[in-house]
Amino acid sequence: MARRSTSEFGFPPFQGAVRQIIIASTAIYVVILLLQAFAPRYGDLIVAIGSLTQAVRIGWVWQLVTYPFISQDPWQFVVSVAGIYFLGPAVEGRIGYNRFLNFFFGTIVISALIGIGLSFTGFMGQGSAFSMVAPANAMLMVFYLFDPDAPIMAFFVMQIPVKWLVLLFIALEAAYLLLSHFHLFYCVALAGFGAGYIWYALFLARRQTAAVSEKYFGLRNSYYRWKRRRAARKFEVYMRDHDRTVTFDEHGNYIPPDDDKKNGGSKSGWVN
Repeated sequence: MARRSTSEFGFPPFQGAVRQIIIASTAIYVVILLLQAFAPRYGDLIVAIGSLTQAVRIGWVWQLVTYPFISQDPWQFVVSVAGIYFLGPAVEGRIGYNRFLNFFFGTIVISALIGIGLSFTGFMGQGSAFSMVAPANAMLMVFYLFDPDAPIMAFFVMQIPVKWLVLLFIALEAAYLLLSHFHLFYCVALAGFGAGYIWYALFLARRQTAAVSEKYFGLRNSYYRWKRRRAARKFEVYMRDHDRTVTFDEHGNYIPPDDDKKNGGSKSGWVN
C-alpha cells in the first residue's frame, strides 16, 4: 500500500521560515534544559538575560527579540510551537518567506514594546515574559484577518471557524491576565493579537498598503514640485540681477522667449 502523505491528516509541510524558527527555538530550549540540569547557574543566567524584563529600560534591548526563544515549561513550549507549526505555513505561503520573517520579528518587538509600555504604569506588566505565545497569537490573528470564515482543526478533533478560536484564546488569556494581576507574560501574550492586527493593517492588507504607498509618492512628488518652483524663482531673481529676464510658469517650467516660439520652440522647455 502506498504511504499516505501527512497532508491528508491535516499536517502542513515542514519547510521554509517556519521550519527554521521551530528548529532554532527547539535547539535553544534543549540547551536551556541541559544547562539547568547539569549547570544550573548558566541555565538560569541564559533565562535571566534572554527573557523580557524591565531591564530593557536600562539598555538590555536584545530582550525585545530574544524572549520568544526562552522557554522552561514543556507544555507551554509544545503548545506555542505547535501553534506556529500549524498556522505559520498558511501565513508564509500567503505572504512569502522574507515578509513572513519580517512579520514574525516585527510582531515580537511590537508585543514586547506594548508589554514594557504597560510596565510603566507600576501595576501592570511586572515580572518577565518568554516563550512563543506572542508570535503564535499574532499568526492566529493574521490567519483570521486573511480569511475570517476559514475552518480550522481545533485540538485534532473538530473543525471550527477560526474567528471563534481567536475569541476563545483572547478570552482565556484575558482571564489569565486578570488572575495573574496583569503579569508581563500575559500582557505580552495578549498583545500578540494586537501586534498581528497592527502588522496586517500596515503591511499585509493590499488596500491599506496601496493607500500608504500612494500617499507617500504623492507627498514626495509635491515636495519635488515645490523645490522646482522655489529654484525657478531664485533663478529669475538671479538673472534679473544680471540684467537678463527669464520666465517660468506656475509649475516651475521654463517658458522660452517669444522669438524662440516663432522659430518653432515649444511653450515650455521643461515638462512636469
